[in-house]
Amino acid sequence: MKKTVVITGSTSGIGKELVNQFDCEDYVVFCGYRNAQKLDKDLSSNLIPFYIDMTDRNSIAEAAEFIKSATDKIDILINVAGAVVAGPIELLDVDRLKYQFDINVFSHIDFSQKLVDLLRGGRIVNISSMFGFGNFPFISPYCASKRALDIFFNALSVENHKNIDVISVKPGVISTPIWEKSVESNLKAITECADYEAEMNFIKDNALKSSDKGLDVVIAAKRIKQIALLKSPKSSYTIGKDAKFAQILSYLPQSLVNKLVKFALKLRMSKS
Repeated sequence: MKKTVVITGSTSGIGKELVNQFDCEDYVVFCGYRNAQKLDKDLSSNLIPFYIDMTDRNSIAEAAEFIKSATDKIDILINVAGAVVAGPIELLDVDRLKYQFDINVFSHIDFSQKLVDLLRGGRIVNISSMFGFGNFPFISPYCASKRALDIFFNALSVENHKNIDVISVKPGVISTPIWEKSVESNLKAITECADYEAEMNFIKDNALKSSDKGLDVVIAAKRIKQIALLKSPKSSYTIGKDAKFAQILSYLPQSLVNKLVKFALKLRMSKS
C-alpha cells in the first residue's frame, strides 16, 4: 500500500530534492508550492501539488483542507519551507523578527495542527538547522526561530496522544538557493547598518559562497529520506561535519562560546 507524504517548500532546495527522492510508486506525495512558475510542467502521477503561502493563515487552512479532501491518512509530514532574517539585533525592526517566527515557526505549528488527525501513527520531520544550536552573529533571528521550532515540536512529541513521532533534522550549510534569497531579502539590513558595514558585507559574501560550497543537496535529501523512514528514529539528527561541530560547540559554557565566535569572526574577516 502506498504511503502518503506531505512536503512544504517543494519547488527549490531541500524540498525539491526530497520530492525527487520520494517520487516513486511507493508514495503519494503532496508538494507544497507558493510560486506556480517553479512547478515542474510534467509532474509524475505520484505527485499532487498544492498551493500554500506560509505567511498567510488562510492559505495554510485552505492547503490543509485540500489535503484532507484528498486523503484520510498522512504517514510523513516534512516541514521544509523557511527563510532567513539577518542583521545586527540592535538595528533590526521587530516586525522583521515577527516575520522570521511567522514563517519558520508558527506557520509549521499551524499547518501541523490542522493535519494532526491525519497524522495518527505517523511522523513529522522538521528541517531545522545547525544554527539552532547557538547564536551565530548577525543571523540571530534565524538561529532563534530554529531553536523555537525544535522546542515546540519536541513538546508535541512528548504531549500527543496520537502516537506521532517528531524528528528534528539539523543540517549544516547546504548548497541551496536559500542563501542567495537571504541576501536579496535582507538588502536593507545589509545596506543600512551603521557601524556594522564590514560585518554585514562579510555575512553577505559568506552567504553567497554557501550557495556553491555547502553540502550537496542530493546527498542531504537522501539522508533526510533515510531518517524519515527509520523504524525507530531518534528525536534529533545532524547532517554534515559543520553541524556536528556546532552541536559539540553548544555543550561549552556560553561565555566561552561567545569568545570563540568573536575570535573566529575577526579572523575570517581579516582573511577575506
